Amino acid sequence: MRILGWLISNAVALAVAAWLIDGIRFTGPTQGAEELRHKLLPLIGVAVILGVVSALVKPILKLLSLPIILLTLGLFLLVINALMLLLTGWLADKLGLGFEVTGFWPAVGGAIIITIVTWFVDKVLDR
Repeated sequence: MRILGWLISNAVALAVAAWLIDGIRFTGPTQGAEELRHKLLPLIGVAVILGVVSALVKPILKLLSLPIILLTLGLFLLVINALMLLLTGWLADKLGLGFEVTGFWPAVGGAIIITIVTWFVDKVLDR
């Protein structure tokens, strides 16, 4: 059940980020039921990729950049989250999922939105 909640919160957060940030998007139709049918499976796939990247790569980057994180009072974690989103976009592109992150600043904005939405959805699902 915990994995399902994690997958739902990641998928909702990615959908909100793609909706709000111009540089983050899913390719395909943009309206109606056709959009939902075309983008639902890629959204779940990208949510899984983001979760795996965050679970495997992020702890290593956090450990290696610990002095910078301490020096910036934790703000460098935002850069690490943006890099995880860029890596997710690159992997999704290689797997043909139709997910794009076009640059560093959209990735930073997306990382902020994903963090906030994931926190909110986790709180709602815990109740």
